[in-house]
Amino acid sequence: MDSNLKASLKTLHTKLAGAGPVDEELQDLLKQLDGDIKLLLARGEEPATDTTTTYGLAERTQEISAKFAAQHPQLEPALRELGTILASMGI
Repeated sequence: MDSNLKASLKTLHTKLAGAGPVDEELQDLLKQLDGDIKLLLARGEEPATDTTTTYGLAERTQEISAKFAAQHPQLEPALRELGTILASMGI
């Protein structure tokens, strides 16, 4: 499942690069989400040793997707796919 998540994240980065200017709020939300997903991937199967949690990543991804679908429709499919992958992983 990690390969699907990595591919989806790469697709999102590619779409972001071609999306033109993205407002600061969306940038902040996506940076936080990206960092949390990278933490999850780095951690892999190891139990968490700190207080950082990745619980709710799928829900956060879906909320970001819905919030910015009208302003950035080209990003919405990639965010939706990322949320679906995270949800199927139970995250």
